[in-house]
Amino acid sequence: MTNIIETEALSFRYGKGKHVLDHVSLHIPRGAIYGFLGPNGAGKSTTMRLLTGIIPEQGDAIRLFGAPLRGQMPSVFARIGSLVEQPALYLHLSGINNLRYIARLRGIAEDKILPALELVRLAQDGKRKVRQYSLGMKQRLAIAMALLDEPELLLLDEPVNGLDPNGMQEIRQLLIRLNKEKGVSIFVSSHLLAEIEKMCTHIGIIHEGKLRFEGRMDELSTTFGVTTLKVTLADADRWAEKLREVYPHMVVENNQQLSIGVSGREAIPAVVRDLADRGAEVYEVRIAGGLEDWFMSLVETNNR
Repeated sequence: MTNIIETEALSFRYGKGKHVLDHVSLHIPRGAIYGFLGPNGAGKSTTMRLLTGIIPEQGDAIRLFGAPLRGQMPSVFARIGSLVEQPALYLHLSGINNLRYIARLRGIAEDKILPALELVRLAQDGKRKVRQYSLGMKQRLAIAMALLDEPELLLLDEPVNGLDPNGMQEIRQLLIRLNKEKGVSIFVSSHLLAEIEKMCTHIGIIHEGKLRFEGRMDELSTTFGVTTLKVTLADADRWAEKLREVYPHMVVENNQQLSIGVSGREAIPAVVRDLADRGAEVYEVRIAGGLEDWFMSLVETNNR
């Protein structure tokens, strides 16, 4: 799979201060939903501003569509949709007229407006004043602006920041649909781990300006080896005595729950069968951890 975005040891600092980005090498495959994850101040927004040319890079480390960014400016942005800063919306205008203004400004045919509204599911609200929109609707309208030119690549910086759970779900479903139905490659930054985990195929984790992990979501789980199962059953203390020799990575959480460490997902069916064969009354088995635990492990390891 070819990469639609690549950076090679990308570094950046403001003035004479310390590096905000320190040799960050990203590889975003074409067709991926790539989650760029990190706490506030990690360097996510600076990376986005460099990729979109809002601030010039201090070197020649960025490649988009297989070619250096410097040599493609500004024509390359006809192939890119972006939402990096807060969207500038005219609240006294309708959704359609907001898009009409952008279309005229960028020389885009106005017949692209309705399809863009349909993509973000705002066609029924296109004639309403934007001041009547919810925050989630405003965010979808801003994404519609980024989609007017039918881009191959979408760059989004914290697109669900400040939204309620329903608004987050709307944006997440929209991005997944754009990726699957339109083939749009998406590079999305966020500090919200749960949202990244639900929609992304690939992930990069940045902390204090350095890339700590990059790969597919399933590769992240492999990196940490042990998978933890939360097993809800009757009389956990009694069963712990019987199982401790077989499962040394076991912890009694309470009288109804055990945490059992296994070597990976492929070991889970055997554990469940073993518990059933031993006569344990098992009510629930679920995989603990996930992206939040992996992220914290990476951050804490690199803080030592």
